[in-house]
Amino acid sequence: MLSRGGYSLVSSVERFANATQTILPIRRLCLTRTVYAATNEKTSKVSLSRFEPNKYIDYEKQASTLEVVKKRLNQPLTLSEKILYSHADDPKNQEFKRGKSYLRLRPDRVAMQDATAQMAVLQFISSGLPSVLCPTTIHCDHLIEAQTGGEEDLKRAKDLNKEVFNFLATASAKYDIGFWKPGSGIIHQIVLENYAYPGLLLIGTDSHTPNGGGLGGLCIGVGGADAVDVMANMPWEVKCPKVIGVRLTGELSGWTAPKDVILKLAGILTVKGGTGAIIEYFGPGVESISCTGMGTICNMGAEIGATTSVFPYNSRMGEYLKATKREDIANLANEYKDNLLTADEGAKYDRVIDINLSELEPHVNGPFTPDLAHPIDRLGKEAEKNKWPLDIRVGLIGSCTNSSYEDMTRAASIAQQAIDKGIKAKTIFTVTPGSEQVRATIERDGIAEKLRGIGGIVLANACGPCIGQWDRKDIKKGEKNTIISSYNRNFTGRNDANPHTHAFVTSPDIVTAMVLSGDLRFNPLSDSLTAADGSEFKLKPPTGDNLPAKGFDPGEDTYQEPPSDGGSLKVDVDPKSTRLQLLEPFQEWDGKDFIDYSILIKIKGKCTTDHISAAGPWLKYRGHLDNISNNMFIAAVNEENDEANKVKNRITSEWGKVPDTARYYKSKNTPWVVIGDENYGEGSSREHAALEPRHLGGRAIIVKSFARIHETNLKKQGLLALTFDNPADYDKIKPDDKISLIGLDKFAPNQPIECRIKHSNGKTETIKLNHTFNEAQIG
Repeated sequence: MLSRGGYSLVSSVERFANATQTILPIRRLCLTRTVYAATNEKTSKVSLSRFEPNKYIDYEKQASTLEVVKKRLNQPLTLSEKILYSHADDPKNQEFKRGKSYLRLRPDRVAMQDATAQMAVLQFISSGLPSVLCPTTIHCDHLIEAQTGGEEDLKRAKDLNKEVFNFLATASAKYDIGFWKPGSGIIHQIVLENYAYPGLLLIGTDSHTPNGGGLGGLCIGVGGADAVDVMANMPWEVKCPKVIGVRLTGELSGWTAPKDVILKLAGILTVKGGTGAIIEYFGPGVESISCTGMGTICNMGAEIGATTSVFPYNSRMGEYLKATKREDIANLANEYKDNLLTADEGAKYDRVIDINLSELEPHVNGPFTPDLAHPIDRLGKEAEKNKWPLDIRVGLIGSCTNSSYEDMTRAASIAQQAIDKGIKAKTIFTVTPGSEQVRATIERDGIAEKLRGIGGIVLANACGPCIGQWDRKDIKKGEKNTIISSYNRNFTGRNDANPHTHAFVTSPDIVTAMVLSGDLRFNPLSDSLTAADGSEFKLKPPTGDNLPAKGFDPGEDTYQEPPSDGGSLKVDVDPKSTRLQLLEPFQEWDGKDFIDYSILIKIKGKCTTDHISAAGPWLKYRGHLDNISNNMFIAAVNEENDEANKVKNRITSEWGKVPDTARYYKSKNTPWVVIGDENYGEGSSREHAALEPRHLGGRAIIVKSFARIHETNLKKQGLLALTFDNPADYDKIKPDDKISLIGLDKFAPNQPIECRIKHSNGKTETIKLNHTFNEAQIG
């Protein structure tokens, strides 16, 4: 069997492959690759993490690979290019052209959260491999619903999700996967504290994986199928990204926080402006931002569609590595800083955006979209003009974006001012620590107590309301209201499943100040509050500690290390389970054109992955494809009637729910297509938004443009992801039309597909559809 110690796996892998007579083709491909490259003897051996003492960072190999590419390209490279190209599977032969070529890369590790890990593990089980062949972890953070408080909510979640947690824990033990138990914290904070490092290439099954860019790594959100490829030691494929440079000058001070950098940038680039690009920050202003602050900025880069975001290695990262007991990594990174971990002098960016941190104002973005940016001094007028609810009902700080020790201490400094004046929050106020380490440390240092002192409720170390895991009781469904949070995403119904909740995102500092007022028009930079004695006072700008003076308190040990002999363990899935379901192969394409397919729904306006596959209460079905498919497109607005989850069955002429109609079509062997608008599939990385349409009989998704991760997920699940050659052709298609895709036997890269539209009056017209499939993807 495979040895798990050190890097001596090559001969063992070959022997295993040769001894297995009935090996699957995918298995043979996986097992003929080197699992981990041997570390160069000249390089100091530094472990990937304290949990993997026999697996090492190999900067020497990265530098060697990069040198091959640099000689071929003969040009200065950005940091993003250095990290990507230094992980090339075939640096001597593959093409490196931004925005054009597809890269085949060898990521250093995989990270998965519990909601997406279920489907990924089920897919990995199908591969027949005895263990993962790339360092992998699973983090339980999505299945914990916020109700009353941390301890009670965690206890209830463990009970309700026992079947799923046991499945993931057992599968982790069997397949050599590190397992972080419920209560350990949010995946991205755990990665930052334990696994991220400068120059790392990590893929994670969550769209906010880019958080690790705060430690100088390229951490990229993907779907589960991509993760399974890497876990099986196959190269990972991604279109070579463009690189948008953001030059930072000046320095942060006062009420302006790291969050304001990305809130400002979202207003400039919009939710699709970063699509197909990496956001690379540089300039003298970088050093004024803490490592966790840089993580905040990179995290929310997902909201502008960026492939990922990254900062160059610097002293603030070194401080954080030392504080998290990884000084050896900082020392090693110092040796490779110029060669590998910063951009070359004269490196060219596809676009450069300048932000002066000294002039940057605090921002509040929203509602309903994270790119509607408002400097704090203009928010009140905008709110009045647009008749947004001015009464703030709930303020929420924390989440994977803003739950660091620094975030909490700055919020606590504002809370202390309120306590000194005898006032409390005028709204519900919740606090979500990002990890058990942060929770334990803010409890020890009295930070949590200050936040409780103004009415704060400390929730579990989990995603909670940020992803819709919130049993909200203070309003009725459909009631128009306003909430303000330090989260990253504020799509319609995202947090509480109420389409009339106006959600705004900002820094924890501004949230904490505004809950003391309770009014969306309050500007803490200029407006006053009333103390308990009736006097008026202004809040002083927040202050906080980048890192705890006494060091971090690790809190409870929540990590399960995989046993050395886990191969004998059994991972069973009850056929009667409503939570887990083994996967069956999808029906193969018959090689024929798609003729006169019905349109299941023509979607009007924004369609995120939350619209396609809602989260919240549906998260519990993430491991059961058939059950979770009952949420397919239930939040998408039908152009035919301006309603959600109501479409016309073209066979029976009856109106019904979208999933029910799709199931009817499937039962009648009637494939269907979907028509969508711009940036279709933005938001979460959830591959269920691609799996569900495929499972219920979908064959093609035709839109004006796609978000990157979702387009890849559609391809992986065998759906045609197509875009209008002329975006105006969207208007030519009516919901009751029939769609034919012609010439699929000649399907080829860079060649458009002919689409014939048959209208209900019998008339037809033909349009062109484009795609980004390459030869391998078509195959």
